[in-house]
Order: sequence, then structure tokens, then C-alpha cells
Amino acid sequence: MTDYDLDHVYTIDGAADAKALYDNWAATYDSSFGEGHGYIAPREIAGLFAARADRSDPILDIGAGTGLVTEHLPGFIVDGIDISEGMLAQAEAKGLYRNRILADLTQRLPMEDASYDGFVSCGTFTHGHVGPEVFPELMRVARPGALFVCGVIAPVYDGVGFGSRLAQMVAHRQITPVMFHDIPIYENADHAHAQDRGLVMEFRKL
Repeated sequence: MTDYDLDHVYTIDGAADAKALYDNWAATYDSSFGEGHGYIAPREIAGLFAARADRSDPILDIGAGTGLVTEHLPGFIVDGIDISEGMLAQAEAKGLYRNRILADLTQRLPMEDASYDGFVSCGTFTHGHVGPEVFPELMRVARPGALFVCGVIAPVYDGVGFGSRLAQMVAHRQITPVMFHDIPIYENADHAHAQDRGLVMEFRKL
């Protein structure tokens, strides 16, 4: 896959499909999507995280891809987790991560309990990717007080149960009440999705 086609990306179904698509796209992802389509959501999410973090380390970049979020987090110690070996290979060439973790987010994660003080994510909670079913494992590897700053698009938030899952986590005093931020996803773009907006979920583990 060498051309950007968000509508095709939104049709992927399951871990094997995601791995195949992103492995094939990895070599041109930054140029065809990141640069070619004015993809600024990673910058926006990184900025929100950096403004609210207490500089605690390490951070887990959820669905790290080629490292577009972590490129905007200089000075932080970050591990990147992704299902695509090809995408992580691109990130490795940038020298962004302390560790690159090849794993399926919907399975038990290969990290110890209470390993991370922060979590960022961009482009992972979207159509055909992963939903709120990953929260139990993320909470397991989070330390008390860990900051989560994670992007989601509104149709996915509404459609796959993010609202009810987060409400339950608040009700059971697992997390603080969730703050939301509205961000642009693209900048200086003229493609079909140029005006799309994203939501960012911000909360801390209690």
C-alpha cells in the first residue's frame, strides 16, 4: 500500500488485517499520510500530554506506529507498542523509543504491573482498530496517578462503548472524571477528510 486511503483503513477487521495493512504501508506512511495529508493529530495529542504531565517516566505510546506522537515528546522516556513490526522498524530508525514492543493490544500485554506513569495514543481508537476492551490491561500496567491522553474519533466513541466503559471506570473509582478536548486532525489539507475533528480523552488512574 503506497497511497493514503483512509476509507480503506477504516474497513480493516481484526488484528491480522491490521498487521498486514500497516506492515505494507510502513515504508511510506510518514510521507503519504503524515506529511502528504497534513496529519497533525499526533502533534496535538503530544502537546496536550506534555502540558499536563508532571514529567514522570516512562510513558507508553499505544499503537505507536512510526512514532509520530513521540516525535513531539522530547525529553520523555517512552516505550512504543504496536501490532505492526514494519511500523516499529520505521520508529526504530528514528531512535525514539526506549523499548519497541510488538504485541496485540487486545491480549495480555508483556509488561509487569504498574510499569508506566503515562499513556498517549493517536489513531488507534478508530474504526476497525481497537476499542475500550483494552482498558483493563492498560490499567494493569499503569501506576497510580498515571496520566492518559488518548485520541478517539466521535463515531467510534459513540459506536463501540467508550462512554459506558469510562463511566463505569469513574463510578468504580478506577479513574478520575474524564476531560475531553476537541482537536483538528489535519492541517492545510484538501482531501475528503480534511475537516474531520478528533476527541481526546484525558484522565488519571486512581
